Amino acid sequence: MEELPMSKISRRDFLKTAATFGAAIATPSLLTACGGETANETGERPIKIGFIPLTDCASVVMADTLGYYKKYGLNVEVVKEASWANVRDKLLTGDLDAAHCLFGMPFSVYTGVGGKAESELQIAMVLNQNGQGITLSSALAKEAGYGDPSKLKALLSQRPADKPATFAATFPGGTHDLWLRYWLAAAGVDQQSVKIITIPPPQMVANMRIGEMDGFCVGEPWNGVAVKEGIGETVLATQDLWAGHPEKALVVNPSFAEKRRAELKNVMKAILEASQWLDDFNNRAEAANVISGQAYVNAPVDVIEARLKGQYNLGTTLGERTFEPNKSMVFHQAGAVNEPQRSHAIWFMAQYVRFGLVPNAPDYNAIADKLILRDLYAEVAKEMSLTVASDDLQPFTVTLDQRSFDPKSPS
Repeated sequence: MEELPMSKISRRDFLKTAATFGAAIATPSLLTACGGETANETGERPIKIGFIPLTDCASVVMADTLGYYKKYGLNVEVVKEASWANVRDKLLTGDLDAAHCLFGMPFSVYTGVGGKAESELQIAMVLNQNGQGITLSSALAKEAGYGDPSKLKALLSQRPADKPATFAATFPGGTHDLWLRYWLAAAGVDQQSVKIITIPPPQMVANMRIGEMDGFCVGEPWNGVAVKEGIGETVLATQDLWAGHPEKALVVNPSFAEKRRAELKNVMKAILEASQWLDDFNNRAEAANVISGQAYVNAPVDVIEARLKGQYNLGTTLGERTFEPNKSMVFHQAGAVNEPQRSHAIWFMAQYVRFGLVPNAPDYNAIADKLILRDLYAEVAKEMSLTVASDDLQPFTVTLDQRSFDPKSPS
């Protein structure tokens, strides 16, 4: 193969090549084959940060690609994982120190919905808001339309009793599970009348293709990929369910947070800088080019880029929809995205009660205080001149049904 001079290789192509080959070099299996892990200057093993192949892993990945971890003197391995259950288990055992993770996972695990009850995972910061979706099979989507759940109940009632509609989410009690359940509830669908299964994000499209389910809720780019492949249409982007909802978080192993607090703060600073970079829409094409690589999301760059920019092809029958920058997937917004709020934690746990996922109301405030590292985030925010809300227990309204939620009275 002819070797091109560097002057003829664009920054974009160089970054994508690095994404495909460079990140693969850093996989744990290859490091082990070459003699194990390399300690940093203090003798500590590298910090392992896991991610799932989704567009919103971008801040964790770009902090590596753009050199922000190294800027803060960190030795970081960014590790691709297969499923949220795998991420959960590795965080609990310490095989991962931190991860790009569902905001709801720590509360789901602690309450026993998605793991062994009282197992602790902690949230250091929020990584992004918005940018997930609900996809239906093309036949259902044509009748249901976009953004209006009112027709869904009648459509599903036409199904034979012995063949209920099947929907997929990515983790019990996680964000996608609750967006799906909230949407079904808004449609008046009895959740006992449908089947909800768990499928890892990268496997959603393949399972829809072979007829395993009628719809799913997942992060991008997999809703967009379903449209591109002609097997489904996007009937709701989650920013139209709850504008500005928390989505992924930097979730950490508690021992790591305690014993390597200074390094964790620097990880957060590196990701915050990447988040600022990502919220400049002029950088989103470059980000899409990097994360589309095989080492990361391994999906079509055009789909990733379009939805990152708020340009949604919903499907053949549903047409196009464009979101303003602050209504698209956002990563920073002057820190407003990244501050973890107890009000959001309480909302998630209140939905577990509402949907019968837990038998009794948990101790909302105690769990939120235990699992959200607000003091840690406040320290980092102060050092980066970011504003932190004085009260994170303010009521808010969910867009889809205009319901107000007061975290001080969750029932």
